[in-house]
Amino acid sequence: MPVPIIGLAGFSGSGKTTLLRQLITRFSARGYRVAVIKHTHHEFDIDHPGKDSYELRHAGAARIVVGSARRWALIVERSAPAEATLVEMLTVISPETVDLVFVEGFRDEKFPKIEVHRPSLGRAVLAHQDDSIIAIATDATDLDSRGLPRLDLNDVDAVETFVHAYLAPTLPS
Repeated sequence: MPVPIIGLAGFSGSGKTTLLRQLITRFSARGYRVAVIKHTHHEFDIDHPGKDSYELRHAGAARIVVGSARRWALIVERSAPAEATLVEMLTVISPETVDLVFVEGFRDEKFPKIEVHRPSLGRAVLAHQDDSIIAIATDATDLDSRGLPRLDLNDVDAVETFVHAYLAPTLPS
């Protein structure tokens, strides 16, 4: 991917979306064009009964592009359930239209990501088994980070500074 990419990975309830929203706001304010890819384990629909896109999809269209003056969306219907891969989802992002891509989820795929970890959830630290994790954002002060940078999850300035420093060599000036 010719565009810098960095992810946030962690278990449900850890604060990934909250942190991502704050990072998007800050990087957008710096003038960067930000794209986001979000993985979900839940069933979802962006069109609903009675809408043309819904009716066209249910008539058998495998791909539908819906557009207006403000936005457009691509709906890809799969004939059999299969998880989309990060690479597959990256292919729909035009590198000339964005400066960086934030990814939420895809914790099992290998790409640079920050683990968002809250010990109160009682879950294992992903970084202990995933060498593509480059830092851990956590609210714990005594977490074994195995030598990785430990970022205070509640200090968005510090997380932003880390992300910017990590991506700086590949970001437009």
